[in-house]
Amino acid sequence: MPTYEYQCTECDHKFEVFQSMSDDPIENCEKCTSKVRKLFSSTGIIFKGSGFYVNDYKNKKSATESAPCGSGKAGSACSGCSAAE
Repeated sequence: MPTYEYQCTECDHKFEVFQSMSDDPIENCEKCTSKVRKLFSSTGIIFKGSGFYVNDYKNKKSATESAPCGSGKAGSACSGCSAAE
């Protein structure tokens, strides 16, 4: 469940509330019952384990794939390339 941070517009009291995303936002300060505003803050993300990047997206090129076209032995340029001529 997400944690939301609020600040009172009158007494500047800051507090956090665990709320469902479907819950209505808090409107009154828990200390003085005045109006509050929702504060926006950055969240930390921690990836644990092998992770999706290593398994799904990391581009592992072999030595022949990473070499530029025509950089190998004579006549080893890729087909359809001007270097093959």
